[in-house]
Amino acid sequence: MLGMLIFNLSAAKMSSIANILFYPNKRLVATAILAAFIFCGCIASVSAQGDDAQSDAVAVFNKAQNLHEKGDLAGAVRLYEKALAIMPNFPESEYQSGTAHMQLGDDGKAEKAFRRAIALRPDWTLAMTALGSLLVQRNEFIEGEKLLIKVISLEPQNSPALAALAEVRINNNAPQHVLRELLGDIESLTAKAKPTAAIWIARAALETSLGKTRAARSSLQKAYAIEPTNRSAHFQLAEIAISEGDLVGANELLKRLDTGTRLDAVRLLRARILSHEGKLDLASQQLEAMQRHVPASTQLRNSIDIARTTSGGDLEKHLAVTPNDPSILGRLCTIHRRDAPAKALAFCRRASEAEPGNVAHAVGFGAALVQSKQFEAAVRLFRQLNEIVPENATVHANLATALFQLKLYPEAKTEFIWLTKAQPESAGAYLFLGIIQDQLTDYMDAMANYQQYLRLADASENKVDIEKVNLRLPGLQKLIKSGKGRKIS
Repeated sequence: MLGMLIFNLSAAKMSSIANILFYPNKRLVATAILAAFIFCGCIASVSAQGDDAQSDAVAVFNKAQNLHEKGDLAGAVRLYEKALAIMPNFPESEYQSGTAHMQLGDDGKAEKAFRRAIALRPDWTLAMTALGSLLVQRNEFIEGEKLLIKVISLEPQNSPALAALAEVRINNNAPQHVLRELLGDIESLTAKAKPTAAIWIARAALETSLGKTRAARSSLQKAYAIEPTNRSAHFQLAEIAISEGDLVGANELLKRLDTGTRLDAVRLLRARILSHEGKLDLASQQLEAMQRHVPASTQLRNSIDIARTTSGGDLEKHLAVTPNDPSILGRLCTIHRRDAPAKALAFCRRASEAEPGNVAHAVGFGAALVQSKQFEAAVRLFRQLNEIVPENATVHANLATALFQLKLYPEAKTEFIWLTKAQPESAGAYLFLGIIQDQLTDYMDAMANYQQYLRLADASENKVDIEKVNLRLPGLQKLIKSGKGRKIS
């Protein structure tokens, strides 16, 4: 009879559950920590009393699991509850009912089921990890942390619990030495055979919190290799991009996250990007739309309120008192970039000098150089930055723009090709690449990129450019038909 209670789920189903259950953290993205264990084999602690009621309960439970595996969650819940009605002291049925409720999006019922499972079997780490992870997902960090610490005391190598604890520690701004210690524990897990995507993502979150962004990128690539569509990895990469001043890359990642579950996390990410772009009203609208607020959203709201009530003139007065404050200098660099690029340039330079380790200031300085049409200086700076942050799309975009403006078309072409590969759904790079290839008489390639631009461009936002491309295409077609232009790009 006990063997009948073992339940297994395919890897594909596990992956889909991971996407349902993932949740972000304060600055990074967190991971779907329940997916690694939520449907592992569950063996009932049913005493072998030969009782017909117990046998009936087990039979109903097995039917429930069959429905669960087939995706009939509502049907599975009904049968789990029927099994519990027959045999109330059935922790496995409580636990599996909780996992089904989680998939159905009913966190309240899931929590009750997990709590009852723990009450029936107090040291059951599977149920404790499920409840602790759920509480962390709901930002109830105090109780969640206590449960997770208890799990780890019983099972020091429990991957889901360690991943959830990383979420807690990051959200609660734990001291650096605490994060380093936890990172060491997780590193030992990733060194073992077949680590999960979830544990690699938890490792990346800790690495980012400790300023190890290159290591974090490497960890996220390993997570992608295991689970290419993992939304948590997308969130973390977007957060890294923001920290490096790569708003182009962050916006591209945001597009990939714009649908699906965890809308609050998407709204918070969008608000962070808008805030960095100086669009404070739009950022506030995103925060207002959130259903639940986390420490990160509260912190961002406070920073936006301060920025709104502090004009450029007021900031400059503060700067007279603290002339090397990088946060004030960075803010002035941002707010003056469009209307007063020369002024912004000075503040960007000072911010970069005041905090040389913050690459975002240097990227802002370079963007201000482009805005003020100092293209040669911008090229020099962005080439240096490209050596430091080679995956930064904002660096590539600004370098490409500066090279284009200097009519250094072959070099600009290399940068725009990089952008089309990194962001294949972004229309702008195809337009510039088409123009460059047109200038270089690579007419066939120009035609291909113009057409790709027309497929991707927004009809209203890009109306003028679309009209220009459509006007160019007939002439370009004639040149191709007549055999003119270079044959090899």
